[in-house]
Amino acid sequence: MTHVDVLVLGAGPGGYVAAIRAAQLGRSVAVVEKQYWGGVCLNVGCIPSKALLKSAELAHTLTREKAAFGIEGDATMAWAPTHARSRQVSDAIVKGVHFLMKKNKIAEVHGWGTLTGPQAVSVALEDGTTADYTCDDLIIATGATVRTVPGVELNGTSIVSYEEMILADTLPSSVVIGGSGAIGVELAYVLANFGVEVILVEYLDRMVPTEDAEVSKELSRHYRRLGVKVLTSTAVLGVEDTGSGVSVRVAPAGGGEEQVLHADRFLAAFGFAPRVEGYGLEATGVALTETGAIEVDEHCRTSVEGVYAIGDVTARLMLAHVAEAMGIVAAEHLCGQDPRPVDYDFVPRATYCQPQIGSFGYTAQQARDRGHEVTTASFPFAANGKAKGLGEAVGFVKVVADADHRILGAHMIGPDVTELLPALTLAQTLGLTAEDVSRNVFAHPTLSEAVKEAIHGITGHMINL
Repeated sequence: MTHVDVLVLGAGPGGYVAAIRAAQLGRSVAVVEKQYWGGVCLNVGCIPSKALLKSAELAHTLTREKAAFGIEGDATMAWAPTHARSRQVSDAIVKGVHFLMKKNKIAEVHGWGTLTGPQAVSVALEDGTTADYTCDDLIIATGATVRTVPGVELNGTSIVSYEEMILADTLPSSVVIGGSGAIGVELAYVLANFGVEVILVEYLDRMVPTEDAEVSKELSRHYRRLGVKVLTSTAVLGVEDTGSGVSVRVAPAGGGEEQVLHADRFLAAFGFAPRVEGYGLEATGVALTETGAIEVDEHCRTSVEGVYAIGDVTARLMLAHVAEAMGIVAAEHLCGQDPRPVDYDFVPRATYCQPQIGSFGYTAQQARDRGHEVTTASFPFAANGKAKGLGEAVGFVKVVADADHRILGAHMIGPDVTELLPALTLAQTLGLTAEDVSRNVFAHPTLSEAVKEAIHGITGHMINL
């Protein structure tokens, strides 16, 4: 039996960050992880997909925009080295996580942890033996599992999740993707630019349905131009492995005539469910929400003293940076500090398709629904010099503010807009008004000037439009 001050179950973005912060504050810490140190994000999600997306951008330039950039002669993009590079990028960052564990004197426990009480875990180690740990404080960071719909059963070969798709070193000739959230649209962009025939099926009435409606409209226009067939207001009723591919039954979401789509592979990108089964959670006695997530308060405390939960398992917002922020809050709180809780309404959201999508806060309608008197301003990248120089003068920055010009949200689509989010989220966090932000000097020429112009639009003196 080994005792530590803090035991973290799960080494994803939330778990390993929480472990480091607790160690920095003087606690002895152990982390239990069976497979992915760094979590899905570093191994088969956020990081390798960004490497693939970079190659897809290059492929797009070579196949569709070569003449515009003065590229002459024959040049092609091959999938095998592209995929190999994505794995190298992932492996290097995962090694960095292990380095951080060693640097902060955190014990790595490699195996499957099963909770035997609110402060106890039994770990089935890789060598077949068992190790038992107790702790003063437990942080549950077990992440999420892939969500499917009735009639869709993953088989790991022809009916797959993001994981099998990211790890595949060969490409199908055609794919049907169920769901047009971040995973669906990002992988659609990668696959389409490497010559895969892509059909994107979305149950709701527009792509990326959780984003601003104008953002959805703009992205849809670009994907249709890319050659991706987009079926909105369409339900996936079932997927069958035919032996030579898949048959996908779909129908209008409100009911209507079925049709069958044929492809080599089906990618289920319907979303995720909190991982609450398979590791003895019931032994802790923690309460769950009506939706099956672990219930936590503003400091990530569960209903049981000394037990915290962070990240996807709480279903607050299933984003890596949210898990990281929650991890710091939990670690600091259990160490006796008074951390600022995460304001989930204003967490930034980033989708790395092309054009990129960056957003946070409320849409104009959401703000009105909350009783705000709303003003909005938009600035197109078609009027931004840097975007024109990049050959990516598409999309816009849209800012939402209240009657006092306090920033309530922003919704952007265009080149590298995910990098523009911090200026706006910081302004909102600090309570700055549009007038305050407008006094900041933005370098020229930069994409961030589109943010400046939209802010000027809120204050009533947009210059370059």
